[in-house]
Amino acid sequence: LRFLLTTSSYQLSVQSWFSLHRLQLLYNHSVQATFNAMRIHAPTSYSFHCEHVSSLQSYDALLVPSSANDLSKLWEVTFVDFQIQGFNIQEGHFAYAKDCASFLSPAILMGLVMSLVLLLVLAYALHMLVHLKSLDRHYECKASPPYFAQVKDNDISDEKELLRNSGNESYELRNQQFGKIYI
Repeated sequence: LRFLLTTSSYQLSVQSWFSLHRLQLLYNHSVQATFNAMRIHAPTSYSFHCEHVSSLQSYDALLVPSSANDLSKLWEVTFVDFQIQGFNIQEGHFAYAKDCASFLSPAILMGLVMSLVLLLVLAYALHMLVHLKSLDRHYECKASPPYFAQVKDNDISDEKELLRNSGNESYELRNQQFGKIYI
């Protein structure tokens, strides 16, 4: 295996980056297959890590055959738990790794969907609260007065009797079958 790495410096990132430009398969000192590497890059002070680097479409095909006439179409290359660092290697250990994981993993996508559902429920609840009508304004107009059955009393001579309450005078009529009380 021969890894061809390139470095480049970008003014906006203020650091230099390395990228895996090409992968060559050698057998008996002759090149058997050549693959162009896609999206395999990291800052030179970091390493690059990916769970699968492969030429197969099932693993997102980060390795692409370099030409249609090449024998690389006959090869299927897959690296599992792939990590590479081209520069600034210290004490034989990899530096902090830039991972190839995508920003939209299934867990992140599910979290976004659940957040959207909760946001819709909250918006519906706020909509219902805004359109809630109060009964306090029209309560007196819509409420009917209570009716009480006539109380039998021994003293029929009085037509009305003063009811004692908190300072308001209210009377109960005794000679009607039903009496209305307004307070």
